Amino acid sequence: MSIRSSDAAIDEIVASCNGDLRGAVRALLLINEHLEAELAQLYATAAHNGLAERRNSALH
Repeated sequence: MSIRSSDAAIDEIVASCNGDLRGAVRALLLINEHLEAELAQLYATAAHNGLAERRNSALH
């Protein structure tokens, strides 16, 4: 992602929180937490299916 598109994404996130920077950071932290949980679930599924040895390159 380029700096220009990152800036646009940041502007969009802040705008979606009505200019509330704390709200925007809070929303990003919640999204990050959700994505981390989803990734952990994918790793667990991969380990269960015998793909643990390929974890570093297959899912991340």
